[in-house]
Amino acid sequence: MPENVSVLQLLGPVVLALAAVLWVMGLVRLLRRNRPEATSWQADPMLPGLPHQRQTAPALEAVELTPAERDAFAGLVRRLGDARDGH
Repeated sequence: MPENVSVLQLLGPVVLALAAVLWVMGLVRLLRRNRPEATSWQADPMLPGLPHQRQTAPALEAVELTPAERDAFAGLVRRLGDARDGH
C-alpha cells in the first residue's frame, strides 16, 4: 500500500466499480424481464401505445358550387390541360 494514500482513497475506485457492476446487472435483469413483451407486439397487430384507429372512412362531404364557381373551375381545368399539352 502506498504510504501517502489513505484507505478511503483506495476504497473509492472499488466502491465505484462495484456500483457499476450492480447497475449493469440490474439493467440486464430489467431488459430480460421486458423481453417477452418486445416479441409479443410483433404478433399483435394492435399496438398498445397507439390510440384506437377508425375502421371506416369519414363521411364524404360535398359543397355545391355556384355557376360562376363552376365556370371558373372549368376554365382552370382547361388552362391546366392546355399547359400539359404544351400550348
